[in-house]
Amino acid sequence: MKSIENIRKDFPILKNITYLDSASTSLTPKGVIDSISDYYNNYNANVGRGAYRTAIKAGQKLEETREKIANLINANNDEIIFTLNTTTAINIVANGFPYEKNDNIITSNMEHHSNFIPWLNLEKESKNNIDVKIAKANNDGFVEPSNIENLIDKNTKLVAITHVSNSIGAYQDIKEISKIIHEYEDIHLLVDVAQSIGHHKIDVKDIDADFIAAPGHKGLLGPTGTGFLYVKEEIANCLKPMNLGGGTITNIQNKEFNLDEVPYRFEGGTQNISGIIGLGTAIDYIENIGISNIEKHCQKLTKELYEGLSDIENIILYGNPENISSIVSFNIDGVNPYDVSKILDETANICVRSGFHCAIPSLNHVNAKEGNVRASLHIYNNSTDIEKLVDNVKDISKFLR
Repeated sequence: MKSIENIRKDFPILKNITYLDSASTSLTPKGVIDSISDYYNNYNANVGRGAYRTAIKAGQKLEETREKIANLINANNDEIIFTLNTTTAINIVANGFPYEKNDNIITSNMEHHSNFIPWLNLEKESKNNIDVKIAKANNDGFVEPSNIENLIDKNTKLVAITHVSNSIGAYQDIKEISKIIHEYEDIHLLVDVAQSIGHHKIDVKDIDADFIAAPGHKGLLGPTGTGFLYVKEEIANCLKPMNLGGGTITNIQNKEFNLDEVPYRFEGGTQNISGIIGLGTAIDYIENIGISNIEKHCQKLTKELYEGLSDIENIILYGNPENISSIVSFNIDGVNPYDVSKILDETANICVRSGFHCAIPSLNHVNAKEGNVRASLHIYNNSTDIEKLVDNVKDISKFLR
């Protein structure tokens, strides 16, 4: 593994800012940008449309990324559907799974809106009396698996749960939740891994997930506008594609058409070809470093940051420090989180997120009624970043107290 300082050289933007907002969008290494430029400069063509060599190369590169994703999570290639982001992936399941009358879906109050609103909308718009049940977390944002088990009944169709909370970093016991729900017949598990993939090893067979929704632009260090949905092979044909058109059928006669095989029936229209190729390069990059090394590094920094902030008077910290992953969320008592974030940016070039992080129910649950300040980490951060943030938060606390 390269040293952290050498890794930081792959992210030129770090010369100008201290970046602590990877839970929103990670920085992109130079090699990924180069691979995108290489596509546009040397083999810019659509995929699946031409027999000429340039188009064939573009198609091969696209499928190489599919294979890299599959290997990353221990899946088969045809279980990987390219999407624009995690939100799109979850909506494919929300809108395309065969729900029946009186089915219910279990989620939690720690979800990003992308794993919350699609289920609420399904309940609202469905004519089949679909019900959404919400498992409540404890004060540290941890959802006891027994809370989910207590909500399961004969009509439960799906459990949709985040792996790591995007608002406070709380890590959920997915393996135990999976074990519980798969003791029942015909209950499926969807896991939102937006904040864990690239930081932790994800093995779909180990956690026995039916669906995995993931972005390319967070832990995987890939471009925006990329992501994927993993669908377990034996249930893929139950899922109805919602974006039909070019590339999704094999034949049409009169008004009858035949859908292409999975995953292509779900990938209507021209894909974000350059982005997907860049995502493949990004996966190579993180695997070269080693996900276990990324996990250890980020957990070390998470501990340093939590402990450093906890020494500041007037600080409010969220989550159990023994069960948060690469995210430390906080407030200064009596100070609006937006103001803290703005001051950090304008006085010290420190980039952190403030507000509700598209997770209003979770922050209401932990009594962060105006949102909070969120610092989130990746492999390119170091202890100097942590010290700089802690020192500046300390100064803000003294000045505004």
